[in-house]
Amino acid sequence: MTLFGTAGIRGPVSTEVTPALALSVGQAVGRTLDGTGESEGRSDSPTVVLGYDGRETSESLAAAMAAGLASGGAAVRRIGRVPTPALAYASRGRFGVMITASHNPPADNGIKLFDDGVEFDRDAEREIEGAVETAETANWDRWGTIERAEVLATYRDAVCAYVRDRFGGHGRRDTQADRVDTQPLAGLSIAVDCGSGVGGDVTPQVLDRLGADVTALNANVDGHFPARESKPTPETLSDLRAFLADGDVALGLAHDGDADRLVVCGPDGDVVHEDTILAVVAAHYVEASSAGDPVVVTTPNASARIDELVDAAGGRVERVHLGALHEGIARVRAAADPGADTTVVFAAEPWKHIHPSFGGWIDGVASAAVVAALVAAAGDVATLRQPVTERPYRKVSVPCPDDAKANVMARLESSLPDAFPEGALDTDYGIRLAFPDASWLLVRPSGTEPYVRLYAESEDVDALVDEARTVIEAAVDAA
Repeated sequence: MTLFGTAGIRGPVSTEVTPALALSVGQAVGRTLDGTGESEGRSDSPTVVLGYDGRETSESLAAAMAAGLASGGAAVRRIGRVPTPALAYASRGRFGVMITASHNPPADNGIKLFDDGVEFDRDAEREIEGAVETAETANWDRWGTIERAEVLATYRDAVCAYVRDRFGGHGRRDTQADRVDTQPLAGLSIAVDCGSGVGGDVTPQVLDRLGADVTALNANVDGHFPARESKPTPETLSDLRAFLADGDVALGLAHDGDADRLVVCGPDGDVVHEDTILAVVAAHYVEASSAGDPVVVTTPNASARIDELVDAAGGRVERVHLGALHEGIARVRAAADPGADTTVVFAAEPWKHIHPSFGGWIDGVASAAVVAALVAAAGDVATLRQPVTERPYRKVSVPCPDDAKANVMARLESSLPDAFPEGALDTDYGIRLAFPDASWLLVRPSGTEPYVRLYAESEDVDALVDEARTVIEAAVDAA
């Protein structure tokens, strides 16, 4: 049985992610964790924090999951409707389950599993998949309890404290809490499009606490996503972009349905390329680090502009395949020379960022606050992105039958380097060629559709894509 994809379990609630599945996965998780309950650092009844997003089906699936977890032997703490980063935050030192389909359509839902703030790795997911096939209740005297807990206020406080510690700011007394809060975002106007997702419960409030003048768009949580599709793209963010273009707001931010993604817009309404944001945030973390070997983990489809800024700041870049940032962080740490003071200071793939000094999870809320603080420190978006060399970028999908992908990729390992002899070849995660002028191309098979994906960045990107596509199509025809 294969349940887990690159980001947990996802699918239509009518046929795949049903209450019956949630119950079975809950029992499998409870029984599996209960089997390790007496290991060091775990209580006899392992604790699982359970949260859900704003989809119409999420609360019911969470109820089924809670029943499964408890009847499998876990102690359940239900924290209600929260963004995925808040659930991950609450799972530190324990386990976590999030009911969410992230940016999928409203008829879908999903399940994500966490251990100590980090998503389950593939081996742990396989163990759960195997246990689901034989899922059953624990003995009556091993059933766990179900309690309710609150995390949103604590999580908001934690994000605010993290950003204040990094960026400082001016003081303002909080009239409700009798404290003085520093305001690194003082004077910055921000429009936040929460897309009717659960980010509306957190991000506008955090940015306001940090001193920004915040306009919240689509911030009422609605599982039908009536304002726009849950996935934030240049096309779906038309309301935010028009608001920015017609107004006098310095920065636009947007989330997906569970607020683990962040999209950034300039004051003109244009979307800032995800790799530009990744590059400037990565450079900030490298420059601020006292480590002897600061490392940024990213993916093969990420731009060379990241390498350029990180190198200039005194760090280095390591790449790992899409959807495996946590594995990349673990690999860098495991391979580190004890005398090198190696530290992963940032990890990211397009629109999804991990801030290791805050936590080991993907966090769009923390990213919103950090990016806003960087804009406030720079003065505006244009100044922040000025150090980045932004070459034209394209992504192309070349049709390829699923059963031919392996043969096509095997052929391309020789035919692409032959066609581009000046490129440095890397085959760890697809076929990547890096050129002396910092342009590059990447070819990898799609994991979900009958395509081979081609990514390219170059001052003459159209010519590079046309030549590479010809080579790819020839390999498909020959397979």
